[in-house]
Amino acid sequence: MASWYAIRARDGGAEVAIHDEIGAQGVSAKGFLAELGAIPDGAPILVRINSPGGSVFDAVAIHNALKRHAGTVTVWIDGIAASAASYVAMAGDEIVMPENAFLMIHDPAGLVMGTAADMRAMAETLDKIAATMVRGYAARAGRPEDEIAALMAAETWFDAGEALAAGLATRIAEPVRIAARFDIARFRNAPPALVEAVAAGADPVETVPDGNGSEGPAAEGGAVDEDAGAADPAPQPGSAGAGVSEGNSLPATNDAAPDADVIRAEAMAHARAVVDLCCLAGLPQMASRFLAEGASLEEVRAALLAARAEAEPEIAPHHPQPGRSSAARPWGEIVARTFKLKG
Repeated sequence: MASWYAIRARDGGAEVAIHDEIGAQGVSAKGFLAELGAIPDGAPILVRINSPGGSVFDAVAIHNALKRHAGTVTVWIDGIAASAASYVAMAGDEIVMPENAFLMIHDPAGLVMGTAADMRAMAETLDKIAATMVRGYAARAGRPEDEIAALMAAETWFDAGEALAAGLATRIAEPVRIAARFDIARFRNAPPALVEAVAAGADPVETVPDGNGSEGPAAEGGAVDEDAGAADPAPQPGSAGAGVSEGNSLPATNDAAPDADVIRAEAMAHARAVVDLCCLAGLPQMASRFLAEGASLEEVRAALLAARAEAEPEIAPHHPQPGRSSAARPWGEIVARTFKLKG
């Protein structure tokens, strides 16, 4: 099954790539944290992010794990760090953004089906998660929490210069080509330039080569380089540490044909997710239509919520309902039938 992350050994440390929706394809943060925890204490970690966000619960867990790591954590935003992915980025000792990269913060959202108590419980949980995220962004930016809360409520997008000025990034690097596989339309304030690039089918992210055959920024050191736009030389992969595999694949940066097994596995995982959502909503019959149309999970969720909102209440005849049933007879008629007068 395809994964939204990859971890590999690199020059005595590790390189972590988060290159899809966090928590997608049925892989939760549990496996990620297990691999991350196997990296030796004190080893430098390079985190490369190109993600539209995903599970806020997983993102908070990943952020906390990176903050606990004793070694230097350098975050490099390869293209987009939106929503929950931007909170992961805040765990870096250094946060590097190419000139045309974007970072977005907003309030967490959730989907719940159930009773009023379930709804209230989800709202309270989201409030607690939002408060945690506000504290994390404010600590990184050195700004008041109420100011950060207002920016989150408004769904605020930052380009590299704006993120640097706001204290949410520490350095600007050379431009990259923005990946186009993400559904940016689901965000209400996405920058027009980013929406157009995605709609036009831009090429995958292209990292800056170091001239030695490897790509990406350096993972070592944590000092902020004030010379905006300078690209660090990339260290060469070293021996694999415990729990870190040298051969894990990172986001594709070439035009090689996709692997058929990977495509099949991703399609099956998507189909299972669609069926699960439809069953959860009590509308399993809609799954085939969604799969035939190639609907994204966000489109499926929206359609199911709309369908449930418009549906008439289902009343099963074998369950007792309040009030008089349609089969009930007037009491006078029952008396008359029971006690017929003779004569």
